[in-house]
Amino acid sequence: MKSICILRLSAIGDVTHVVPVVLSLQEQCPGIQITWIIGKIEARLVGDLPGVEFIVFDKKAGRQAYSDLRQQLKGRRFDALLHMQVAFRANLVAACIPADIKIGYDRARSKDLHSLFINRRIPATPKQHVRDCLASFLEPLGLQPAPPRWAFPLSDEDHAFAHDQLAHDRVNLVISPCASHILRNWSAERYAALADYAIQHHNANVILVGSPAPFEKAMCEQIAAAMKERPHNICGQDTLKQLTALLSHADLLVAPDTGPAHIASAVGTDVLGLYAGSNPQRSGPYQSLAWCVDRYPQALEQNCGKTVEQVRWGTKTEYEGAMDLITVEDVTATLDRWMAERFQGPGKPYAKAPEAS
Repeated sequence: MKSICILRLSAIGDVTHVVPVVLSLQEQCPGIQITWIIGKIEARLVGDLPGVEFIVFDKKAGRQAYSDLRQQLKGRRFDALLHMQVAFRANLVAACIPADIKIGYDRARSKDLHSLFINRRIPATPKQHVRDCLASFLEPLGLQPAPPRWAFPLSDEDHAFAHDQLAHDRVNLVISPCASHILRNWSAERYAALADYAIQHHNANVILVGSPAPFEKAMCEQIAAAMKERPHNICGQDTLKQLTALLSHADLLVAPDTGPAHIASAVGTDVLGLYAGSNPQRSGPYQSLAWCVDRYPQALEQNCGKTVEQVRWGTKTEYEGAMDLITVEDVTATLDRWMAERFQGPGKPYAKAPEAS
């Protein structure tokens, strides 16, 4: 093989999980040409990975986006396409990519006519984490699945921004409160209670982060307003690269099922995940599953009358009130346990996992 095209347009968390695939390809197939077709926002995070050609597909451009892609790929043919997204839009993108081998999902995970756009499948592996699923896309090519290893190019300016937000004499706890789906979000009042607890009981420096979207800025403002203590609210003021740098230097992130949780896990920072609307064993922060507050089984029973074993892997429980199953006491208890484990005793420094390069 001399050339491979990767198709994964979104979202931030899933794109983060594709990075190990790129690194593994470069290691197992030295000199291979890698082209990654990616979404516009997602390219801001990984679009400067060394040795990779990025083609941005702007879904907001409508039909013109497909025409532009065909023009960019005119006269080219790839040895293989890794078709890593089953959404119908992505299937149409795959139809524009000339490749001899087109690898897609196994039958159980295929939907939206995905099977019509591939000629090979990844192994059917039940109850698999999303990261491991994407890592397995190398197997139909006779390669080893990608190990969990990440790298995000960050500038000195990105790191400088991060250091300006951090306290250097106490624990830095980042809260990223918003997921892409509102029903995955915890309430502002509960985030505020958690933040106050972290400051009052653990002398934490609490940093609120989020995108410039009006909803996320409003959420962070509501959390700050409901608090007795004062957080450091930088919601909407950082780039994805600056956020990645911040998370790489922070001590702990608190977040629901959202992209920053996967970025933090990738750079070696612990994540206290809040999960009721989705199963953390499938889509939780890969290296921090032990720190997730998991109320997914209770949400399934309450809203579907079923157990985890009775529903299809990946079933969502994004119902009104599902996240309310996670109490403030659940999260503060997990925070206490994390502090006790990461600090070996009074005055001992925090033993953080090594950062990704």
